[in-house]
Amino acid sequence: MRKYHNIMEIITHRRSIRSYDSKEIEAEKMDYVLNAFRKAPSAKNLQPWKLIVIKDRHKKNDLAIACNNQGFIAEAPVLLAACAKEEEAYGVMGGYMSSYPIDIAIALEHLILAAAEQGLGTCWIGAFKEKLVKDILGVPENVRIVALTPLGYPGAGAETPKRGRKSISEIVCYEKYCD
Repeated sequence: MRKYHNIMEIITHRRSIRSYDSKEIEAEKMDYVLNAFRKAPSAKNLQPWKLIVIKDRHKKNDLAIACNNQGFIAEAPVLLAACAKEEEAYGVMGGYMSSYPIDIAIALEHLILAAAEQGLGTCWIGAFKEKLVKDILGVPENVRIVALTPLGYPGAGAETPKRGRKSISEIVCYEKYCD
C-alpha cells in the first residue's frame, strides 16, 4: 500500500479505479472514510445528505445495471450512494440555486481522498438512471441521488492512466474574468 505524506500527494496520485479485489474493507478504514464524508462542510452547516452503504451482491449487480451497465462497480466489496435531501439544503446559493449538488460533491470528495489515503480505490459514478437507483435502494421521491462510488482495494490493472491537466494560466484569472 502506498503511503502518502500530504494532501497534495493524495490529490496528485489518486485515480479512478475500475477493477476491484474482493478483499473486505477493515472496519477501521470503513469508519475513517465514512467520517471524512460526515465531517465535510456544507452551506450553513445544514448537512443535507444521506450516504447509503451497499454490500449485498444482488443489489450491487442491480445497481451496476442502473449505472448504465458499468459492471465493474459490482466487483467492489462496497458501493456507496450519496443522496441529497433537497428541502434541507440551503436554497439560494448565488441567489439562484440549491446548495445540495455542491454540498454532496464536497462530502463525497472528502470520502474519496480519505479512501485514497487508506489505500482504497473509488470511481465517481455520475452515469446512472436515478429512478432505477431509487427503486433498488428504497430512496424517497423527494431525495436526490447525486453520485455513487465503488469502494475497495484496487484489483490487478485497476488504475487508469494519468491524465494531463491544464496549466494554472489556462484556468486562473486575477481580478476579473479572462479568456
